[in-house]
Amino acid sequence: MSRIYFNCVPFDKGDVTLALESGVDGVIVPREHLDQVAGLSRCPVWAAEDVATMALTVKADEEAVLERLHKGERVVLARGWEVIPVENLLAQSDSVLAEAATLDEARLAAGILERGVAGIIVSREAVADLKTIVAQCKMAQGREELLPAVVTRVESVGLGHRVCADTLSILRKGQGMLVGNSSAFTFLVHAETERNEYVAARPFRVNAGAVHAYVRLPGDKTTYLGEFKAGQEVLIVDANGETSLATLGRVKIEVRPMLLIEAQVKTEDGIKTGAVFLQNAETIRLTTPGGEPVSVVGLKPGDTILCRLDEAGRHFGMRISEDIREI
Repeated sequence: MSRIYFNCVPFDKGDVTLALESGVDGVIVPREHLDQVAGLSRCPVWAAEDVATMALTVKADEEAVLERLHKGERVVLARGWEVIPVENLLAQSDSVLAEAATLDEARLAAGILERGVAGIIVSREAVADLKTIVAQCKMAQGREELLPAVVTRVESVGLGHRVCADTLSILRKGQGMLVGNSSAFTFLVHAETERNEYVAARPFRVNAGAVHAYVRLPGDKTTYLGEFKAGQEVLIVDANGETSLATLGRVKIEVRPMLLIEAQVKTEDGIKTGAVFLQNAETIRLTTPGGEPVSVVGLKPGDTILCRLDEAGRHFGMRISEDIREI
């Protein structure tokens, strides 16, 4: 994921304050203001004099930029860069920085090779759009392909440890986390955005499932629900597949009655089957293709819910290519 830096040259204290409140990952200021700005927030502050800006106009410019990056220098690609030269640099360095002055430029930089440049340097002329740029490029995490799956089994399986993930965000109807027995088949477990006569809504919470389950994370990674920790960034997905980031504020693991839910998806390669263990309670919901939360208590074979398919194979959350059979 690309980090967002604000280039406040010429210096303006109000613009720096706005940038920090917008959630940028760092700021660039003239050296004379370095200590002053460093005391405002716990984020990187770079001296403008230590950051070189270079244009990419000919092939030789790529080579010059790469040489400086390999020396450990901070080099920003000046506005006007094109995708192919930036791709060439990204294939050889993880430290590429690119300047952007509009939301479209920032989005483009964040999406190159599906991982984006290491840092997007937002120029001061874009200060009015800074909050939008941060929200779109830092919080948005692309799109997940969700498919309708038909429920084939809902069965009580006794007690188990389940994970309740409380985030620092207010989630909305249609949003949740992708959780499953296998990373190859995950279910969109809905956030607790709905209230009933017995329980108030907890829109910051996803009662996500059993401790052993896989949960999809930002950056095409997974982890076990039981390894969730406060302060960790997690992936929030809505019924349209749009994604965003949230930070965990609290994780509760408690023993609760559990349900085993299985579902199937028809694909060109045949039928894919997946499963998930969720708490047996009315407030726990999966998500329909229309974005409606459906309680696991009322779920029955033949119902349609949203799932995500992937290739099996993970090692410490990272994708690997291996012959794996999960039952």
